[in-house]
Amino acid sequence: MTTVEITRFRVLPARADALLAARPEMLRDFQTDRAGFLGARLVRLTADEWLDIVFWGSSENFAESRRRGADRPGIQAFFSLIDEVVSVEEGTTTEPVGA
Repeated sequence: MTTVEITRFRVLPARADALLAARPEMLRDFQTDRAGFLGARLVRLTADEWLDIVFWGSSENFAESRRRGADRPGIQAFFSLIDEVVSVEEGTTTEPVGA
């Protein structure tokens, strides 16, 4: 099973393009600097509300990433565009990622 991080957040609509432009560098930072990072999907729910679904190899990988926070430039740039974190949840998949 894979650990899943589900973060719901808000971004002012005027900053949405900047958020999307910052996304690739954030993902590169996660790929090169976060143990257990398996991938992520960003979902736009409304004009200002988003879901970030991140897949981790283990709960420990997710916890370590949270502990480190925005310690890389690409991660910092993406996180700085978020106006409000609504919720963060952790779960596990019932099938392999990509199935």
